Amino acid sequence: MVRVRKTVLAGATALGVLAWLPGAAYAVGPGSPPLPEYRVADDATPIVGKPSTADAPLLDVGAVYEDTLAPGERLYRLGLDSASTVYVSAVLRPPAGAKVAYGDGLEVEVMTAGGKACPSNPGRISFGYDAVPVAAVGTRRLEEDAECQAGGTYYAKLTRSVAKDSDRAAWPVEIRIQREPAPVAGTAPSTAASVWPSASPTLPGTDPVARTGGTGFNDARALDSGVWRDDLRPGQTRFYRVPLDWGQQLGVGAEIAAARMTKQYGSASNGLTVSLYTPYRGLVGSENTSYDGKQAAVTLPKTAPVAYENRFADDTEQRPVRLAGWYYLAVTMGGKVGEFTEDATPVPLTLRLEVTGTPGSGPGYKESLTAAGFGVGGADRAAAKKGLTAPESVEAEGDRSVMRIVAGAGFGTGTVLLLGLGAWILLARRGGGRTA
Repeated sequence: MVRVRKTVLAGATALGVLAWLPGAAYAVGPGSPPLPEYRVADDATPIVGKPSTADAPLLDVGAVYEDTLAPGERLYRLGLDSASTVYVSAVLRPPAGAKVAYGDGLEVEVMTAGGKACPSNPGRISFGYDAVPVAAVGTRRLEEDAECQAGGTYYAKLTRSVAKDSDRAAWPVEIRIQREPAPVAGTAPSTAASVWPSASPTLPGTDPVARTGGTGFNDARALDSGVWRDDLRPGQTRFYRVPLDWGQQLGVGAEIAAARMTKQYGSASNGLTVSLYTPYRGLVGSENTSYDGKQAAVTLPKTAPVAYENRFADDTEQRPVRLAGWYYLAVTMGGKVGEFTEDATPVPLTLRLEVTGTPGSGPGYKESLTAAGFGVGGADRAAAKKGLTAPESVEAEGDRSVMRIVAGAGFGTGTVLLLGLGAWILLARRGGGRTA
């Protein structure tokens, strides 16, 4: 019974019941209501990176960590096998309103014990003009006749670059190490496709359905093909996730409506930005448009079909689309918009998504791809249709598991317990924070 009560409380947190406790939000401007803060992974472990490899702490593959990153470098130690591709992602999170310059950014690099960078490193991302969460990825990729194939000690280096007048305070950073198992010999292509269908997306025009985006990768709202309605405030980023299986492509369009103006005229060059990230948090592409308080829209190029061999491509937007799984959308309204609109009044956002292509088969993997956090299964497709966040998906699966265990105790007693437990869970959810 205790296990079920914990599950209910976790679901309350995921739904936002506990998201507005002190310290869980930050204000954008004087008198403005706070924006929700980035939700860190529930299982993140605090860690302190070091400036030297001699003192670098060990990061476990498959784990999530939370650190802070000031301008400069921080190093972490990795113990890698010789049979998997490994992705080290870092999500850097500046406070709202922090001063950043266009060239400020984050690099993540995986290197050997001898200090040599592995191929395809470093992964880099820049802030643009807004202090919003950004993610970069370093990779140890399996390939023939290349460096970094042996098992042993490696290092991950995070580097934060800042301009002279930018905010130099240490900012929180979430570090995740994901492992892609090796494919069975002979089942995976070793060269990229020479061509791929790159037609512009044909976006749907149906009536929108309300779906409130999350604060980051960990509570991103699940979406599928369709038209979705949300709201944005200046300086805010909403996160969404879309399951893409092998062979599928994604088209995305975003529109923001007219805002309530506080000045006769104003304009933000990066008024609306839409970024697409991979299942391992690598950037696929990003588009932005200016916004002057009137209707504006952005359309992302249609992605390449998800394919293992994309990792060998020269095209920078094809190369990341190499794994089936959850792809993430980050939609940002520029903070400058608050200088000429009512900051406290949300602006309507419309998202149009088109997922095309029949789900296919990827290479044969020596281990389960879904167990590694990749791939698309029935539960993922159901979460997209229902619009669940990742915590809500876990909550729903936890409830189903408990029900199955109770039902298995026997038809007679099991049925009584099942009915009682179902009623208890329903009452506990309605009671929210009253459950102790």
